Amino acid sequence: MSTDQGSVVTPEPSRASSASLVTPAARQRVRDLATPIARGLGRLGLTPNALTIIGFLGTCVAAFAAANEWWLAAGVLVLAFGIFDLFDGTLARATGRATKLGAFLDSTFDRAGEAIVYIGIAAGSLAAGFEVGAVLAAAAMAAAFMVSYTRAKAESLGFSSGSGLASIGLAPREVRIAVLAIGLVSIGVLGAPTDCIRIIDGVASDCFGDGLRTWEQVLAGTLGVITVLAAITAIQRILHVRAQSREG
Repeated sequence: MSTDQGSVVTPEPSRASSASLVTPAARQRVRDLATPIARGLGRLGLTPNALTIIGFLGTCVAAFAAANEWWLAAGVLVLAFGIFDLFDGTLARATGRATKLGAFLDSTFDRAGEAIVYIGIAAGSLAAGFEVGAVLAAAAMAAAFMVSYTRAKAESLGFSSGSGLASIGLAPREVRIAVLAIGLVSIGVLGAPTDCIRIIDGVASDCFGDGLRTWEQVLAGTLGVITVLAAITAIQRILHVRAQSREG
């Protein structure tokens, strides 16, 4: 099979390799809902590339909130700008202004924004004395980047042209954003005190003893789920490409 010339036939993905929490039909329904909003933003004079930059800056604000342990705000912002990310590509397609440069910028700033959020979470964890959270944030970021890399590399070699790999795997970007946002909002609702001292028989001790505080458990669980799901997704994409190579 040639990967530098001609097209690669994309077979129907097997259930083992293509299982995803976001189906192509669901993705299309979301895009249809986003189209009127995207057109409205376009009528305000905003271009697709401008929306990409706005979305990235909003993600930076979410990262800043996480670094300052404002977990509820971070979760809301991650969700809000995760949804906002729909509008640049939708506007470009709806107005016939889709370009290779726009697609490149969208993908690049998406990856940068995701990395910055995890860095903010790591900083917030360290500030709260939860070193494990920082390690898990790094693990989640690495696993998420493997999902993106497998798609980018596969498509650059001629596998699954277009958006073929977008629907391969349990946890594409939409799922990771949803899990992360829910986790951060939950922490904000539960509260995340960083200092709690109790006095027992005149001796001061940590209110939580040697165990993890509730918010730490939620954060660790959230980041752990993202890491595992993203790792499985990367493996699913590798297996999908492997199956395609055998078809050639």
